[in-house]
Amino acid sequence: MKNLFKNKRVTIMGLGLHGGGAGVAKFFYEQGAEVLVTDLKTKEQLEKSLKKLRKFNIKYRLGEHKEEDFINTDLIIKNPAVPQSSRYLEIARNNKVSITTDINIFFELSRAFAIGVTGTKGKSTTATLIYEILKSKSRNTILAGNIGVSPLEFLDKINEKSKVVLELSNFELEDLKKSPQIAVITAIYPDHLDRYGSYEEYIESKKPIFKYQKPTDFLILNYDNPQVRNFEKDANSNIYFFSNNFYLKRDKKNPGCFIEDNNVFFANETEPIFNIEEIKLPGEHNISNILGAVTVAKILKIPNKNIKKVVSKFGGVSNRQQVIAQINGVKYINDTTATMPEAVIQALKTIKGEDSQSRIILIAGGQDKKLEYKELAKEIIGKVEKLVLLPGTASEKIKRELFNIKPNFKVISVESMVGAVKEASLGIQNKDIILLSPAAASFTPLGVIKRKTKKEDKALKPLTGFNLFKNEFDRGEQFIKAVKKLK
Repeated sequence: MKNLFKNKRVTIMGLGLHGGGAGVAKFFYEQGAEVLVTDLKTKEQLEKSLKKLRKFNIKYRLGEHKEEDFINTDLIIKNPAVPQSSRYLEIARNNKVSITTDINIFFELSRAFAIGVTGTKGKSTTATLIYEILKSKSRNTILAGNIGVSPLEFLDKINEKSKVVLELSNFELEDLKKSPQIAVITAIYPDHLDRYGSYEEYIESKKPIFKYQKPTDFLILNYDNPQVRNFEKDANSNIYFFSNNFYLKRDKKNPGCFIEDNNVFFANETEPIFNIEEIKLPGEHNISNILGAVTVAKILKIPNKNIKKVVSKFGGVSNRQQVIAQINGVKYINDTTATMPEAVIQALKTIKGEDSQSRIILIAGGQDKKLEYKELAKEIIGKVEKLVLLPGTASEKIKRELFNIKPNFKVISVESMVGAVKEASLGIQNKDIILLSPAAASFTPLGVIKRKTKKEDKALKPLTGFNLFKNEFDRGEQFIKAVKKLK
């Protein structure tokens, strides 16, 4: 599969920091295209991604966008983080230039069997576990998508017998024109309301994962999440529900995996797959994620022994309630991907459920996504000993909600992650837990910053250094580095 885009002018809009954009640029270069990468970030900010492309003759426009790059081109590949409202995309549309994504191109060209996973929370854990289970049966299995790997990187290595597991964010789903053969939706809560006009619009953004499915395809839904359960009425495919409860079988509601007497069952099978006490991951939400993944495995006829073996060893995905250190009896946990209040509430419940006598010192805060923090404030007051807040608009909202309920609650504001870890570590005792679980974005998305001028490139130059972190993973890495300095 070579030279599909030979001599085509391709503009990659957004190289990004995770690696997916580099994979896209490499794919088009190897297909014979004339590739231009344009990104508002600077060369210094994109250093890691640029290193992956050093040996390729690719042109770059960094630190700015120029209108000509969106007119004098045959195709634009849009990074998922770029909002549909971008004026540069509007320029391309007005000039009849095709705009698409790497996910769309993958679906157009791939002959592999695709499993797509989305949800506000749980998609990384669920997608990774599906991949691990399927890989135990067949090596011809790929994991790609929102994890920072473009599926285009594997296009020449897969065939009709391959299984490709795709973690799909709502940003990637916005442009989707074809749905995977199996779609999984984990859980939906209010999020990204800085990009979408309402919660309802955000919910709608998830539907393309099953919108184009055929009657022979499968849609796997979390019965315990009302928003996800409601997707049943919009689907044309075979539906399987999964639930942490026994009532799924009792109600005969298209049962996928459910729990009875601590055992996991699938559909009408009488033999349990495994006991939930064999699961390493803590928390009800992780049990739910596992049930979703196992439902996929059962539909694809993976033997119970394979499923049980993988699940019992699966330790989760980094940056998600990840214990990174224990120093003098104090546990440090990195939960940087908790970018919404509900995720932090889950983390606090999980940790308190396991260590009810431990004190929690919470590091939180960051940039607001137009989310509500009242319920989180109640949870913090009930479960947190001390709160350390990083800079940001969400931090101010959290403080207001806390002080409305308990004006004297202990809150410390800091200016850096190093400062946050130092403040959190003052006065700690044996068995304390220091938890990074922000409930907010790590930076202000460029598409939602209020600008005084219409020219994005000029308006954004003063924002160099505006954000404390490059992204949520950089936030987690800075937390880990700061903790290491304590040793």
